[in-house]
Amino acid sequence: GLGFNIVGGTDQQYIANDNSIYVSWIKKDGAAYLDGRLQEGDKILAINGKDLKDLRHKDAVELFRNAGYYVSLKIQRRLQPQNGPVGHGGDGESGALPLAAILVPGMALAAAAVWILLRYRQRM
Repeated sequence: GLGFNIVGGTDQQYIANDNSIYVSWIKKDGAAYLDGRLQEGDKILAINGKDLKDLRHKDAVELFRNAGYYVSLKIQRRLQPQNGPVGHGGDGESGALPLAAILVPGMALAAAAVWILLRYRQRM
């Protein structure tokens, strides 16, 4: 596999009132671990262009199992405040990162994961 487990879905919400799919565990020495960019708690928005919104957990698992050799993940990093709440400057600014700051590294992660997966499968 890709070296990580997922949680969530319409039938097994990981976060109350949120049907999203999240990375729950990364296997040591697996493709995702070796790449180093995917993190536990990351939300997976899409795999190979297929939106994961409002899927049952088992349907999301099936998409990952049938992803094939070339896998593209679109992720959203869970932002954690470093020194207190973010975006309370009172100037109307939200303090959030631009979407590209999250998606660009996510796409690079997907490309690296595919490369690692292909190299790993060639050794089998």
